[in-house]
Amino acid sequence: MPRFLIPLAIALVGIALFGHGALIHAKAIVAQVLLDRAFSQTIATGHPVKPWSWADTAPVARIEIKRLGVSTIALDGSSGQALAFGAGHVEGSAEPGQPGIAVYSAHRDTHFRFLRDVRIGDEIDVVRRDGKAFRYRADAAQVVRYDASGIDPVTQDSELVLSTCWPFDALIPGPERYVLHATLIRAES
Repeated sequence: MPRFLIPLAIALVGIALFGHGALIHAKAIVAQVLLDRAFSQTIATGHPVKPWSWADTAPVARIEIKRLGVSTIALDGSSGQALAFGAGHVEGSAEPGQPGIAVYSAHRDTHFRFLRDVRIGDEIDVVRRDGKAFRYRADAAQVVRYDASGIDPVTQDSELVLSTCWPFDALIPGPERYVLHATLIRAES
């Protein structure tokens, strides 16, 4: 057996693995462009627009923290499929600007990576799918077990919760969640 076959095989496997990783990264970038476009079309038409024809969800909000220069599109629902592409609006939670708590969840290493840099007092802008905008102020953060969040959805105030897994730099899933709480300070049209 020629000596070059083993190095060649290793090189081909390396190229294939690199290509697969690059493809996943490229798909993630394209997905964000499609989500942003679908959200803009949703606002313009007043009807939910799927980012691609086979999507099982549609964009429902844009969450932005100007101090950090971050913005992310939130999708309808918090299924694994939705969270693969963006933050998810948790089923049964309030709409932004409405009485109750609007809850959004996302992965700590992708769409809510920025939560580690949010400070109490930061302003969080949320634009709903109908184009109405709301500004919240971060006022509390805590680490809780996934099954004991302490989120009480019964409130007459308009509140916002952004949640993700904890700790931020963990490599494996765990039972703890980081919960950032914010209170409405202004509604804009």
